Amino acid sequence: MAKVSVIGAGSWGTALAVVLQKNGHSVTVWSILEEEVKMLSEKREHVDKLPGVKLAENIVFTTDLKKAAEGMDMAVPSPFIRSTSANMKPYVTKGQLIVNVAKGIEENTLMTLPDIIQEEIPQAEVAVLSGPSHAEEVGIGLPTTVVAGAKRRSAAEYVQSLFMNESFRVYTSPDMIGIELGAALKNVIALAAGMADGLGFGDNTKAALITRGIKEIARLAIEMGAKAETLSGLSGIGDLIVTCASKHSRNRKAGMLMGQGYTMDEAMKEVKMVVEGVYSAKAAMGLAEKYHVDMPIIEQVNKVLFWDYPVKDAVLNLMLRDKKTEHEDLLWEKE
Repeated sequence: MAKVSVIGAGSWGTALAVVLQKNGHSVTVWSILEEEVKMLSEKREHVDKLPGVKLAENIVFTTDLKKAAEGMDMAVPSPFIRSTSANMKPYVTKGQLIVNVAKGIEENTLMTLPDIIQEEIPQAEVAVLSGPSHAEEVGIGLPTTVVAGAKRRSAAEYVQSLFMNESFRVYTSPDMIGIELGAALKNVIALAAGMADGLGFGDNTKAALITRGIKEIARLAIEMGAKAETLSGLSGIGDLIVTCASKHSRNRKAGMLMGQGYTMDEAMKEVKMVVEGVYSAKAAMGLAEKYHVDMPIIEQVNKVLFWDYPVKDAVLNLMLRDKKTEHEDLLWEKE
């Protein structure tokens, strides 16, 4: 049995607390919000973000970060990773393992979330856990597979052993950058998929966005040192499919609302949870420019989000781009 703290009591943090408690670990969940901790402690359910998922009596909820930082798991929405990590630093011991389970890229620095944690808490060892895993399904024990990444094999295998059970299968990988980029950038593509749904487009459009979207993500990720195999795995195409298609996807929902005429701000207010693709979109464009990578879908999403560009015109721009071959590396037998 391990002692584990989940830093962040949103839907994903709550769902992971359920998994960890089921595996026999001693679980503490931290939230900065006193009213959230009171609600979780008294009702044993996150009535706002994960209704219907009952929380065991031995899961401890607290606003005391010092008490919570004695564990190892970190689950906070990406806009708050840096500030929460900075606040945790005094309480983290040398070599303590922190697992990033959020998805995103910091807009002003273009850093991945594990890199931010490592910068703010240099004495910690940082790992990641990611994949196609909506909290609503994990919380009720539906079969789910994810991947744990770390620089050391033993660290990844330790994370695997902490979380894995009969309904939550965990694979391991050394490709942390690939896992993180797949996880963050698929949220931007999911916004585009939602916009297409909001416009009333069909399955053909969705399939196009998923397949061309993973092409864009892989193009950038490989340029940044990721492995192609990772982008064809759980945190790449797997996470992209579920986020573009699922009724649980907040990114898809926000995009759908924008496709129906909502502004970005109106859509985010309607979703009522952090829409991480909005925060990652500018960063994705910044990385594309830095590494000189063509990312047309992400470029059009940025126009819609931040330039008040009509969604229909963005789709038209994608359809009317210059003629291309599907795979540039494939050679013709004859010219």
